[in-house]
Amino acid sequence: MVRRALAGALVVLLLGYAAVHATVWMHARERLARPPARVADAALVLGNRAYRDGRPNPCLTGRVDAAVALARAGLVRQLVFSGGVDKEDGRIEAEVMQQHARAAGYAGALLLEPVSQSTRENLSLSRPLLESAGVKRVIVVSEPYHLWRVERLARAGGFDQRFEVQYAAASTSCWQRWGMAFRGALREPLAIVNNAANGYLH
Repeated sequence: MVRRALAGALVVLLLGYAAVHATVWMHARERLARPPARVADAALVLGNRAYRDGRPNPCLTGRVDAAVALARAGLVRQLVFSGGVDKEDGRIEAEVMQQHARAAGYAGALLLEPVSQSTRENLSLSRPLLESAGVKRVIVVSEPYHLWRVERLARAGGFDQRFEVQYAAASTSCWQRWGMAFRGALREPLAIVNNAANGYLH
């Protein structure tokens, strides 16, 4: 009886997880197919692990490359990098992004938010920085599978009420490589459940 109940609960959990995973994945594909089209004041790039295997993490630098491409296309006039100290290597994500952008030839305006430790903090701590810079319209840049949660955090925290927000799905090498994309999309539902359990999503 107990074993049957546990098995049933496990099936329900797995089905729920699969449903969240499918939702995140379909939304990711939709965002990739519909890139930002309106000019904005800034691109806000959300942080990720700074280094991997002794080199700048391609999941992070790929987001920066996407933002630089927006600037070169004339869609944004400045870049904002959000991310605090990476607990695994002690580097500040925003500074790693800045270094990569400059190395990639971006010479435009830059703002750094070097404190945040989560997606929710990326948005909340970047808000006063954007407001001080007079930003009214912003393109939030992250990897495709991250954006479903980002959009809901922006709504829950009032970020999208303060700014006109568009979202850009960064087709990084991590997204393009099946192993990394699979791992990211599997991990994301756990983050969604955690955020929901803490009352950050609604």
